[in-house]
Amino acid sequence: MQNQELTAIFSHAAAAGRNALNEAELDALFSALGIIYRGDPKAANASGVDLRVSLNNTREFGMVISAGLGGLDAELDESNFRKDRASVYAAVELTDASDFLRLFRRTLAYQKLACVARRDGLTQPDPQLEACFERLLGLVSACSGDAGAAFVLQALELNPVQVGAQLVVRVAHCEIRAPSAVRLARPIQKIDKLIHPQSIGIIGVSATNMNFGRIILRNLMGSGYGKERMTIIREGETEIDGVKCAASLKSLPGKIDLLIVAVAADAVYGLVDEIIETDSVESVMLIPGSLGETKKSREPAAALGARINAAHASKGGGPIFLGANCLGVVSHPGSYDSWFIPLERLPKPKKKPQRNSVMLSQSGAFMITRMSQNPWLDPAYMLALGNQTDLTHGDMLTYFADRPEIDTVGIYVEGFKDLDGLDFAKAVRKAVVNGKQVVVYKSGKTAPGVTGVMGHTASIAGGPTLFESVVRQAGAIVAEDFTSFDDLFYIAGALHRKEIHGNRLGAISGAGFEAVGMADAIESDTFAMQMGALEPGTVKRVEEILVAKRLDALVEVRNPIDINPGADDEAHLQITEAFLQDPNIDAVVVGLDPTAPSVRALVESKLRPGYDLSDPKSTVHLMPPMVERNAKPIIGVVDGGQLYDAMAASLMDQGVCVFRNSGRGTRALVRYCEARRYAESLRQRQVKI
Repeated sequence: MQNQELTAIFSHAAAAGRNALNEAELDALFSALGIIYRGDPKAANASGVDLRVSLNNTREFGMVISAGLGGLDAELDESNFRKDRASVYAAVELTDASDFLRLFRRTLAYQKLACVARRDGLTQPDPQLEACFERLLGLVSACSGDAGAAFVLQALELNPVQVGAQLVVRVAHCEIRAPSAVRLARPIQKIDKLIHPQSIGIIGVSATNMNFGRIILRNLMGSGYGKERMTIIREGETEIDGVKCAASLKSLPGKIDLLIVAVAADAVYGLVDEIIETDSVESVMLIPGSLGETKKSREPAAALGARINAAHASKGGGPIFLGANCLGVVSHPGSYDSWFIPLERLPKPKKKPQRNSVMLSQSGAFMITRMSQNPWLDPAYMLALGNQTDLTHGDMLTYFADRPEIDTVGIYVEGFKDLDGLDFAKAVRKAVVNGKQVVVYKSGKTAPGVTGVMGHTASIAGGPTLFESVVRQAGAIVAEDFTSFDDLFYIAGALHRKEIHGNRLGAISGAGFEAVGMADAIESDTFAMQMGALEPGTVKRVEEILVAKRLDALVEVRNPIDINPGADDEAHLQITEAFLQDPNIDAVVVGLDPTAPSVRALVESKLRPGYDLSDPKSTVHLMPPMVERNAKPIIGVVDGGQLYDAMAASLMDQGVCVFRNSGRGTRALVRYCEARRYAESLRQRQVKI
């Protein structure tokens, strides 16, 4: 394939004032690609299997390759199918032909082709498909263009494509367009100044009222940030709450690492110009809302973003901006909390021996509710991105992908700036190859949801299928809703150091419904675990435990196992450990049966004094050491009401991964094991980063 030949084909169309190739140009294009093109939609198809293969230059992810059902089947709504069955997608910059073929094998289209090949005694179509994918990816590379290119490839759709003795394209459509302007790169190394500031300035602190600026000031002091390292920018005051004041940015004695802006939205425009002109700040946090969120503010907000972007061309890159419409930042390593939520409404006690995760969210309220409901998430950093006037999801994840102390990143996305989806996907891949886990939830899955996103943080929400496919192919764990985000972010943090060698599950409970519930939850749309077959030695060991506990006449040893409500704490945990030591078991889910009379699950037992959580033989004393000494993942299930909150909390405080019902716990484990195994395959294949 000669680049000059391809360029000439597209240039001919552009010179004629067309944005689509005509039939003669399509003939020339496919001839150059080495792909057979017939241009005949009515030609007979011997195999009866129509494919669709496409290249699309998307706003968020740049060029995306997709393949799936073709012909009339391509018109069917993808929501009729399980994930990856109708079509698969991948960012071109993160895939190659063999990798995309591996993804395409999940589709119904490929499975139909494979069935036809077996029926007709033919070889599988893999070589032809891989060659087609390779040539299309080569076309993208050839047409990537220089900075001054007159056109870029917008879309190329082959539909239908027929595979028999050879691969033939029956119909094709190809579009080109003028190249778009690209934002300047943000100096993301300055994020370090944002999250580890040695000095903080605040604008918008009232000397008389408890406004947002004053609440932020109090939170900074309450989180341990030293008053001597802070400066309030306020003319006419010498100090507020013991913190010194300066009349203006120009009067500052030196450059400060972080400036928190908590003024009215209409005051931001002039202030940003002053920040850029004085070059007195490394990073800025824009708290005010309504910038770009209303029709009236969109044009001035866009102009503001353009001025900030232009400043990045200056020596040193200019300041970076977080927000606007930004809740703020909690940085435990940086010893500061700048959220404008009073600490009394959202205390942040330490729940992990070592905080090793990050939460990034376009919505501050999303983080507040997550942390309020599950403080055991306990991230080291929590950053609200707001409108992404400057810093984006891709910027933030790119920065944290290289932080060695971070194991897990949880992200809430409403929308991407142009091409930031690609930067984000690249950062996901980089983080995963670096041994981290990335859990993502994106809102805006329906038309009303997209409308809500547009009214909240002035974002543009892309298609959910495209988003999930591309980001999951990059290596992220994609959550379907808020609940699954909580579950997946929590389990990723709790099990990061555990080893996952396969998909064989051990399920243990004293309640029959719970054991069955675990077995019923072992499949997702794209992955399945199986109940591991216990080795004879494990069966014998469990039988001995049951005899010792006088349960042998009531329980049959199998997987899943219902060990009877008469089983005490020791019985549950001894059987769990026996399962863990079986080479045919890769992970264990154990129902801890708090309501069972033999389990020490109450803070205080009136019926049997001392037979409670304080007993050295209780689960809260015995289980944490067992979890620590076993490399395989263990999920504990405490399915009960408020009486058993203390039992669950005590275990979670000690690092035990606990869920409050077996279905949620098992489903989360299945998704997590799938992601861990995929991540390992990416590292072994040394894929593109």
